[in-house]
Parts: sequence; C-alpha cells; structure tokens
Amino acid sequence: MNHLLRELAPLTDAAWGAIDEEARERLVPALAARKLIDFEGPRGWAHSSTDLGRVEPVEDVPAGGVTARRRVVLPLVELRAPFSLRRREVETVDRGARDPDLGPLDEAARRIAFAENAAVFHGWPEAGVRGIAPASPHPPITITDDFGEFPRHAAKAVELLLQTGIGGPYGLALGPDPYRGVIETTEHGGYPVLEHLRHILAGPLVWAPGVRGAVVLSLRGGDFVMESGQDLAIGYDHHDAEEVHLYLEESFSFQVVTPEAAVALVPRA
Repeated sequence: MNHLLRELAPLTDAAWGAIDEEARERLVPALAARKLIDFEGPRGWAHSSTDLGRVEPVEDVPAGGVTARRRVVLPLVELRAPFSLRRREVETVDRGARDPDLGPLDEAARRIAFAENAAVFHGWPEAGVRGIAPASPHPPITITDDFGEFPRHAAKAVELLLQTGIGGPYGLALGPDPYRGVIETTEHGGYPVLEHLRHILAGPLVWAPGVRGAVVLSLRGGDFVMESGQDLAIGYDHHDAEEVHLYLEESFSFQVVTPEAAVALVPRA
C-alpha cells in the first residue's frame, strides 16, 4: 500500500481503469507547460527537494577555526485537487456502461492543470516557484484583440531571443482567449494566422489554460526544468454511503535556468 491508499477505496479494477483513463484524457491537452519545457522524473513521493548545486555561508559555527556552508535546495510543492464521485454512477462501469458521469473528475483535472500552468508561466512566490514570464529580462510585448497582428508580435519576440543568442525552435503558449483568436483569424488574403505563426516559430502552438496572454520560449532544451516527485495520480480520501471522495495529486519543483530564453506577450490593460 502506498500513500494514495487506492486499495481502501470501494472501487473495482474496472472502475479505477475508467477513472484513470478519464483523467488522462482531460489532463493531456491541458498540461501545456510540459509540452514546452524539460520534464524530469517522476522521482517518487518521497523526493522532497531539487539540488541546485549551490551553497550559502553559515555564520554561527559551534567551534572556532571552522567554516560552514549550507547546501541550497529547491523544495518540491504538492498540489491536490479533491473531487467526489457518486458510488451509484461509478458502479455502472462494472455493468458495462461506457458513459459514466465523471464530471467532478473533469473539473478537478481542469483546476490542477490550470494551477500547474500558472505556476510555471507566471510564478508562485509563496511556494518558491519562479515563473517564466516574470523572470524574463526582455520587455513584455503588448498584444491586442487584433489577432491579425499576432505574427508581428511573435516575430518581434523571436528577434529578441535571437539577439540574445537564444536559438530555436521556439514554442508559443497561448492563454484560452488568444488561442481562440489566433485559430479563428485569417490575414489579408485569407492565409491562416495559425500557419503563419508556425512558420515563424518552427515549433508548436499550445493551448495553455492558466496563462495570461502568451509566452514565446525556446525549445532548445535546458532553459526551463520541471522536476516531478509524484506525477499526477488519483488517490483515495474516504467514502460514505453515497459518494467516494478522491483527489488528484502531484509534487514538483520548477527552475528557470535561462531567464533570457522567453518573452512574455501581455494583453493591453
């Protein structure tokens, strides 16, 4: 038995299979950061910190003639999104139902993916997470609702990266509103903005819930690193006569190794 306590849940193997498959289907499209940064691990639930390879001095030493330094590490942060499923609905899986109502799981997957993306791209100071956009030294590029201009903004971001010596290919994380605007817009002459952006970036455009505006970043590798302890998994909390109470959980750290490797595109206030 591990910390997820799945063995204690009143769920059959078939029910767990349906729940896990539903979670995968909802999480994979929404976990935008993982499509654009380096992902290391999972290291396991017991993995608590990322070694930064640095030390800091310790001033007060118990004996004279001795110096001391303390290793600097980045603690992993745990995210948990609870949800509850009706036992009567989950039991339909064992009778062969192909359409169980797992709506609360879908909502929990949306929330935790949103939180992960927001932490990676915009930071989470309270948890020690330095985000890609606030760490970038490049001046943010202002975008508007005129998505026909988006290729010009992306080209300017790529030029900024090239001037800093940051090679491509490049990826683009788009918040939901900019993503919708980009895929629905054509330039003069009918050429899709989406295809123009792909040509400029030579990399993917990713729908990124939790991102405000957009971020252009290099995909050369080594610039942005997420270290996973426990990868996203479903655990058991408790149950009653009507519902089984579960949760989605993960632990991770995130490092901005090269702040210059990204440019933020921010909506006009």
